[in-house]
Amino acid sequence: MKKSYWLMKSEPDVYSIDDLIADGRTHWDGVRNYQARNNMMKMAVGDEVLYYHSRQVPPAVVGRARVVKESYPDFTQFDKTSNYYDVRSSEEDPRWHMVDVEFVQKFETEIGLTEIKDQQPLVSMVLVNNSRLSVQPVLKEEFDWILKMSRSKL
Repeated sequence: MKKSYWLMKSEPDVYSIDDLIADGRTHWDGVRNYQARNNMMKMAVGDEVLYYHSRQVPPAVVGRARVVKESYPDFTQFDKTSNYYDVRSSEEDPRWHMVDVEFVQKFETEIGLTEIKDQQPLVSMVLVNNSRLSVQPVLKEEFDWILKMSRSKL
């Protein structure tokens, strides 16, 4: 099966790349956007992920992760004490899903959104054209270009 590439966003004060380093692996819960959920439902074990910190100045790609468990129901949708509880969801018919990811790499220098937007090979990237989507596909060429950018900043 062909490997796919993704970008997943997290606020650094909620779950940062350093949190992922400490944990080694985590479930990606709390996604409440249908397009982002549908993207996670397409993920396969071994898919590569760009880890993106949103709500920082500047927002930036900060490292890499890898999908280690495919889509399954997000348990927070059933937890009435969770901020992600969804009264319309049931265990028989869950609305929301999550995947598990593991840490791969933290970039020594972050790749800011402005830098990404300035790169001609990335002008069609979903991040450049729909920066709000929290889980988005990335073309292999875009993924490789961002990795090249991370190495050139050393």
